[in-house]
Formats: sequence, C-alpha cells, structure tokens
Amino acid sequence: MSDALPLPLQFTWLIPVYGFSGMVLSLPWASGWIKRNGPRPAAYLNLLVTLVAVIHGSLVIRDVFAVGPQHLEFAWFKAADLDLRLGFDLSLTNLAALELVTSMSLICQVYALGYLDKEWSLARFYALIGFFEGAMSGVVLSSNLFLSYFLLEMLTLSTYLLVGFWYAQPLVVTAARDAFLTKRVGDVLLLMGVVALAAWAGSLEFNDLYVWAAEAAKQGLVGPLAGTLLGLGLIAGPMGKCAQFPMHLWLDEAMEGPNPASILRNSVVVTCGAIVLLKLMPVVAPLSPLATDVLLVVGTISALGGALVALAQVDLKRAFSYGTTSYLGLVFIAIGLQQPGIALLLLLAHGLARALQFMGVGSIIATTNCQDLTELGGIGTRMPATLLAFMVGGAGVTALVPLGGFWCFGLMLNVLVPSHPLLAGVFLLTNLLTTANVIRVLRSLFGGAPLPKTRRAPECNWLMALPMVSLTVLVLLVPLIMQRIDPVPGIAAFPTMVGVAVLLSGCAGVLVGCLLPKDEFWSRSRQPVVRVVQDLLAYDFYTPELYRRIIVSPVAAIARFVLWIDRTLVKGLVDGVGRLSLSTAEGLKLTISGQLQSYVLTVIVGILMLLAAFQWFRVA
Repeated sequence: MSDALPLPLQFTWLIPVYGFSGMVLSLPWASGWIKRNGPRPAAYLNLLVTLVAVIHGSLVIRDVFAVGPQHLEFAWFKAADLDLRLGFDLSLTNLAALELVTSMSLICQVYALGYLDKEWSLARFYALIGFFEGAMSGVVLSSNLFLSYFLLEMLTLSTYLLVGFWYAQPLVVTAARDAFLTKRVGDVLLLMGVVALAAWAGSLEFNDLYVWAAEAAKQGLVGPLAGTLLGLGLIAGPMGKCAQFPMHLWLDEAMEGPNPASILRNSVVVTCGAIVLLKLMPVVAPLSPLATDVLLVVGTISALGGALVALAQVDLKRAFSYGTTSYLGLVFIAIGLQQPGIALLLLLAHGLARALQFMGVGSIIATTNCQDLTELGGIGTRMPATLLAFMVGGAGVTALVPLGGFWCFGLMLNVLVPSHPLLAGVFLLTNLLTTANVIRVLRSLFGGAPLPKTRRAPECNWLMALPMVSLTVLVLLVPLIMQRIDPVPGIAAFPTMVGVAVLLSGCAGVLVGCLLPKDEFWSRSRQPVVRVVQDLLAYDFYTPELYRRIIVSPVAAIARFVLWIDRTLVKGLVDGVGRLSLSTAEGLKLTISGQLQSYVLTVIVGILMLLAAFQWFRVA
C-alpha cells in the first residue's frame, strides 16, 4: 500500500469496520446495561456509522476514478509456510457493489425505525443489522478466498440470529434452525474447496488462484475427477447463499424474521453470494466444465421452478421470496455463460427493485397486521405510496420498459439467441411467469372491494414512506445509472427484435396475471387436475416432504439405530463389566480375616504356584 494514495483509499478497510462498530455501539442497550432510556440511541448510532460508510465509499469511488483500481493488503497471520493476509480489491465493480450494500443498509435502517417502532428489542435488531452490514461489506471488497469464506460464515450466523429475532415463537425458532442448517451444507462444501485450493495453489488470493487455475488446466496438474469435485465444492457455497436449488428452501423459511431484515436478505445478501461466485468462476471454469454445466442446470431449475411456485403462494412475503430464487437463477445462467458484466447489471436492477417490493410488503403488514393475500384487497386508494412502490418495484424486477430489467434481459438475450436458444427461452418464460405473479399480487392487494382487515388501513408512517419513496425514485433512475457502468457501452446495444421479444414476454405475463383467479377464501379449484397442480406448486413440488423422506428420515433412523447400539450393547457391556467387578469385590472382601499368618500363607502359596507354572512351561 502506497502512502501517496489519497486518505479515503488508504482507509477503505474501515468501511466494513463501520458496520461492526455499529453492532458494538448497540450492545449497552441490547444487553440491558443502559435502562434509563429507550433503545432508540442504538438505532441512531447505527444510522450515523452507516451514513459515514456511505460517504466514505463515495469518496473512494471518486478517488478510484482519478487514480485507477487499487489493491490493499495487510499481514494477518504467519506461521511456518502459512501466510494469511487481509486483502481488499478496490475496483469500480467492487465499489459499486459496496455502495449498494451500504446504501441499502442505510435505507433499511431508516425504514426499520418506523416498522419496529414499538419493538422492545430494537437495539438488538440494530446490533444484528450492523453485524450483517459489516460482513456484506467485507465480502464484496475481499480479494482473498479465505477472508471471503470467513465473512460468508458470519453472514450465515447473522441470518440465523435475524430470522430467529422473535425467538419466543416456536415457528420462528424452527425457521432460524432450518435456514442455518441449509446454508451450512453449502458452507461445508465450500470449506472443502478452500482447503483443497490452499494445499494445491499455495495461496488463496484470487489473482494468484486465477494464474494457478490457468496453469493447472494447461498442464493437467489436476485430474478431471479432482477438478470436478473442486468446482462443485466452490459453487456450493454461493448456491446456498443465493437460495438456489436444491438449497433454496431456507429463503422461504427466513420470511419469519422482521421485514427490514427480509429487505436486505432478498436484495443484497443474495447479491453478495453471486459476487463471490463471480470471483470464483475464473478458477472453476478452466478446471471443471462439468461444474459450469451444473451452474446452468441449477440456474434453469431455480429460475423456472421458483417462478412457478411463486404463482401459487398466498403468503405475501413468500410470493416474492420465491421470485428472488427465480431471478438469481437467471444470474447463475449469466455467470455460467461467462457474462460477468450482464450478471452485475442483473444484480443491480434486481437488488433495488426487490428491496422496493419488500418495503411495500412491510408497509402493508405494518398497517394491517396481515400478510395473507386471501384476507387483503381494495387498499389501492388508501395506500397510494405503497401502490406506487409495488408498481415500480414490480416493473423493475420484470422486463417492462423502460426500467432496468428490460435492458438487462435484452443484453442477455442478445448473447443467448445465437448460441443458446433454449436458455433464451428460459429467460423469456421466467419473465412471463414473474410478470404474471406481480400482476396477480397487485390485483389481490389493491383491486376489488376492501375486506375486513383493509377497510381502515391507513398509509404507513413517514419513517417508512420516506425511504420507500426515495427508493422508488432510485429504481426509476436505474437505466441512467446503467449507462455510466463501464462494461456496458450502451444499454440499448441489442437489436430491436430482441427488445420486442422481451417486451412481448412481459405483455404476455400481464395478460396471464389478469386471467389468473384472485386469491380469495376457498379459491381452490373444484376440478381435480387443477387442484393437483395448485397443490404441487403451493407446496414447492413437495420438495420439503421429499427431503424429509429421503434425507431426514433415513438420517434419523440411522441415529436411532446408533443410539440403540450405544444404549443396549455398549452401555450393557460396560455395565456388565462393572457389575462383575462389584460382585467379585463383594466375594473377595469376605476373605479378609485380619490375620497376618493367613496373608503370608496366601502369598507363599501364590509364589509356589507361579514357580511351578514356570517350571512346567520350561519342561514343555
């Protein structure tokens, strides 16, 4: 690191520390050490340090524009041949992702002041949000795989704590446990890949890994099987973080947590997982073409499956959480096809629009205390700001003109049509289904006559409305932001026919969404075939039941069998030996007479018997 660099660049490592410092500053209120005032000072302190992080990040972007990308590195731990360092890559791509993380964290923290206005453990929530923010900021800046893995583990822990925020509810505890264990599956497989790379490459810096992977692929230093296992392990971690099939169920479970945390989880947490995958692809692609194909298959299943399942959900938060899984499936396809620029644009457009959608969701939940679509309706005239947020957010996550999703889909289709027409069809069909789901939810929420729970629903308070309206404006400005991103010289750089195809898929989705029946009480079809399809989608193709039968039940049966062996055989044998020892001791104690001559006689007889035995063995 050069001392000639501007000060904001030299101290970029402080940006993740700001989030962790917010957590530390909240502890006196979160732990109850300060009881004379409410928990709001903890929230204000977190807002302050997050605002400093946003400003610092903006200054770093300005300096990188002036002096070019930089790399900061600090020695951390060295023993024998193990040399671990903390590295930060200050490229425009990483810094743009960092600004997305810190800005969304700031907006969500303001939003949470209104949403959790009467929450008695508000300080604990802000402490966890600070922990969340610090880990995400470190992930996007990290230039080292070991540090990235360490921070991803922190994200897994913070997810567990935030999902289980209302820990007095049994369903919340179950959801937090399931989310944690599901993500741990991907984390363990990623750890195996990290250990293997540390042994083979000798360094965990991403730039060093890229050089090693290219050399290993050229010289055949890693066999096909080892390369495939390594590639699958490296992509498993991001698959878990991005809620991709088959590790997608945790995101649905995580909706039991507070809505402000769901905003971050569905916008920037999944973005962090995708960015780690982007950093790993130059290692995976040369060593394992099969792992790249797996990415495409997983992305396709997640995109289409998530969009279909979302159509049958009557829980407001779950209807959009499955949409997140679907959209990230499209991002995985872009990454698998080596299109990092378009993948980043997809993440930008999705992160802002999805956060806006979940802000609208939180607004409705806060004013109606309900998130069941069958009990909501007719609130369009009562909540105009929320209606606008839903409409703009829905248009942003779909390919409707002129928002960011349209340009991203057009750029991707322009790449896919000549070489991968089937994947182009996946993009168009996913856009159709996503648009249909957005229209379905809009009709159920805002159309028709008011229902009992929505007749007196007011607009949300200003602390929720202000960030929601601000983010609405930002989503509308996404096309202008995309024009300034370096990898894409012009956002309309695709043929007109491609744009028409994208637009037609969106229009078809609007038509399908209008034709779908509204979510009402007893809205299940009386036709057996339709009802079977409804249940199949509503229960996520029975994936939870399938996992219970083929994974959970066999593991539980094995555990019960091992427990039986332990309790019956092992414990029985040990207890038998113990009882034999006790009974022998009881018998021997009766031979204790207290007479010295009998003891001497016993010793002499024993010695004579031992000598006779030795003599017998020698003769034999």
